[in-house]
Amino acid sequence: MNSKQKIVSLGELVTIVDDLKKQGKKIVTKNGAFDLLHVGHVRMLEASKALGDVLIIGLNSDSSIKQYKSDLRPVISENDRAEMLASLSCVDFISIYSEPDPRNFLEMIKPDIHTGPGDFKIEDMLEAPTVEKNGGTVVIVPRTPHESTTSIIERIIKIYGSKDSQKK
Repeated sequence: MNSKQKIVSLGELVTIVDDLKKQGKKIVTKNGAFDLLHVGHVRMLEASKALGDVLIIGLNSDSSIKQYKSDLRPVISENDRAEMLASLSCVDFISIYSEPDPRNFLEMIKPDIHTGPGDFKIEDMLEAPTVEKNGGTVVIVPRTPHESTTSIIERIIKIYGSKDSQKK
């Protein structure tokens, strides 16, 4: 399957997941913005995939990111973010959703496992009740220290925002 075929609508994804579950496949989901893809994302996605057979990414749309992060985000458009994620061998499917949180996405997919970042506690994740009421489990995956989109943006501003950097 080429990377473009991995990007599907939520309706298509529900049908795909139903077929995969009939085949006995364990479905793992991970959601997020994935703005400025970095090694922390890749490691988290690889660890998530290792927990099951099929890794599905619920990708926040541009409009949903603006609602919960900033009017200045995302840096990378939803279609470009989806295409980059689809190029990773550990990612099986991606669906873009427009709500600011993933509960509707998770309600429709009903994953066996949903992963969250290592700096969260399961009881603090708003996704946990939705996943658990549908028979799934939430698993915390460790973060790569000092790797986040925000920290990358801060480093870029520090480097290119200073007057000294403009002399070069």
